[in-house]
Amino acid sequence: MSGTQELAFPPLLWGEEVTSDAFDHACQRALLGCDAGLVAYRIGADVLEGALVFAPEVPLRQAMAMLPVCGVGFQNALGVMAPPEVSVHLDWDGGIRVNGAACGRFRCMAASPDPEAVPDWLVVGFSLPLIPESDRPGDTPDQTSLYAEGCAEVSPPALLEAWARHSLNWINRWEDEGGRALHSEWRGLAQGLGEDVVRDGREGTFLGVDEDFGMLLRDGETTHVIPLTTLLEPAP
Repeated sequence: MSGTQELAFPPLLWGEEVTSDAFDHACQRALLGCDAGLVAYRIGADVLEGALVFAPEVPLRQAMAMLPVCGVGFQNALGVMAPPEVSVHLDWDGGIRVNGAACGRFRCMAASPDPEAVPDWLVVGFSLPLIPESDRPGDTPDQTSLYAEGCAEVSPPALLEAWARHSLNWINRWEDEGGRALHSEWRGLAQGLGEDVVRDGREGTFLGVDEDFGMLLRDGETTHVIPLTTLLEPAP
């Protein structure tokens, strides 16, 4: 723990600054039984990481909505702080897009991969590159970093705090109102809707998502549903 900066999180959330991978730290803390609401974070010179621990009360199939919740929360936070000409979109699989290029991503892990069981815990976290990984960004034109896209004035600590606030707001709306508002917001931010994609060995048109945000992939014969649970990383 560096303890260099005390961040302000909304009620029910609390932070732990780490010097290692924030997502891994959050998963380990969840595995050991920490309370829900932990925000593990790492603010480096070249990367910003944040991860949130949930204790779902619904089956994992439904709880996976926390991935788009956290993605929409991130977009809302950065959308307010970035210059108006900067666009922020979301890939279905957790990728973050800034001005159309890949700029970090979200990850998720749960205590159990069973979609119909209520998991003891679920962790959703993101990693956002602040500066280019290479001195030759032209070699990877499809990848970018926050500062390379005109966001040098965005404060990483303030962005992390805003992500937590906006995510909590969407969690509350999802719990109180159901998924309609979240679906509407997410569709407006989704990258690749209506385009041909390859996912899980299938190629087809990305039509949208079902009520649990499973990808609807239409090939020449039928529409396949690819659940968000396929994105889970294996728990230790």
